Amino acid sequence: MTTVNSVKLSSARFAQATDAFVEVFTASVDFDQRMAKQDIEGSIAHATMLGSCGILTELERDDIINGLTQIAEEITNGEFVWSIKQEDVHMNIEARLTDLIGIAGKKLHTGRSRNDQVATDIRLYLRNEIEHITEHLARLQIAILDLAEQHIDTIMPGFTHLQVAQPITFGHHMMAWFEMLCRDYERLQDCCKRINIMPLGAAALAGTSYPINRAMTAELLGFRRPSANSLDSVSDRDFAIEFTAAGSLIMMHLSRFSEELILWSSAQFDFIDIPDAFCTGSSIMPQKKNPDVPELVRGKSGRVTGHLMSLLMLMKSQPLAYNKDNQEDKEPLFDTADTLINCLRAYADMIPHITPKKENMYASAKRGFATATDLADYLVRKGMAFRDAHEIVGLAVRLGLESKRDLSEISLPELQQFSPLITRDVYDYLTLEGSVASRNHIGGTAPVMVRAAIQTARQKMAAV
Repeated sequence: MTTVNSVKLSSARFAQATDAFVEVFTASVDFDQRMAKQDIEGSIAHATMLGSCGILTELERDDIINGLTQIAEEITNGEFVWSIKQEDVHMNIEARLTDLIGIAGKKLHTGRSRNDQVATDIRLYLRNEIEHITEHLARLQIAILDLAEQHIDTIMPGFTHLQVAQPITFGHHMMAWFEMLCRDYERLQDCCKRINIMPLGAAALAGTSYPINRAMTAELLGFRRPSANSLDSVSDRDFAIEFTAAGSLIMMHLSRFSEELILWSSAQFDFIDIPDAFCTGSSIMPQKKNPDVPELVRGKSGRVTGHLMSLLMLMKSQPLAYNKDNQEDKEPLFDTADTLINCLRAYADMIPHITPKKENMYASAKRGFATATDLADYLVRKGMAFRDAHEIVGLAVRLGLESKRDLSEISLPELQQFSPLITRDVYDYLTLEGSVASRNHIGGTAPVMVRAAIQTARQKMAAV
């Protein structure tokens, strides 16, 4: 019988042996062996279908399934011997199967090709990885909700152009992150709809002449349906690009989170404390506490975006149907999935332990004339045109700058020199608390609305 390290199963066509370097250069087994579980799962379903259609005898079907089950155990236990001579995960498993059960092992490949086999394996792999990714994503969302709920009333400056703009609450800011992750979760679920279509049975490119039952195989593997066109089935990698695009958006969001955490933990902002467990020190500066986890996540976002570009370029010039180029799709996909899981896990572990420094955030909001827009809105409610109100508030801010006082600290007579419409009630709006409370509508930063948003979010998470 043939052993796993012997002659290639596909070698009969060639009069010359493969060049040693080319053999290594074209092989993919070093990285695609991580799809062994999916390859065996697909093969068991395929053998079951072939048996049901009478293409395999019951004995052949049972021998194949038992052999594949043994191979799965060997791989799990680290006993399986991978051979570069067999090129990829599919041929390694098939060669070992033939070694175990003889000629019946060679019949497994009836009615399929490595082209539809690998397309199926990738889809099964991504379906499984998305399940793990969304688990970590949901864990991070819960951590954000918990932190937001603890700081519904904690006032901080909101920024535009990285300049103090208006006062908001820390809880409201956390809920902005939550909303980003909600969209990420939905994108992954939507992506799964297109991943969950089965190419198996498309064979090399034209389908097969054997009387197979693709609907049965799809049901066995949990796919929504078989793919509709054999040419497209073996050459389509849209689903892989879409997954990497969704991953790039997740990493872009995590990078934005990271940028804020890095800024907030700096001495210049001093808004938060990141636990020591997620930071490191300097080799020569003993005072340093570097936010390594956020910095590394920010850096890894570029790597996933690079994988998206790689896959787009991989596919842009390929004619139908399958081409060897597609071997290059796996490493970007594998690394994207690994990076997403690791970064989401790090964030889900870190966020619950971040400590906001309430006094520093409050003082920063007060220094930046954050209630200037509230004064303009106040004048508009008194009947003044907004552009005129804008001008008057600018004069009041200039007085505050010159006298080094916040708007809430300027006396009523001083404010009234800019407009007689200003009365004592203006101070209800010029305080940070009054400004925040006035944003009392859906999506606003008022604590009552943030609390309601958190309750809605928790209901949404419970329904997932």
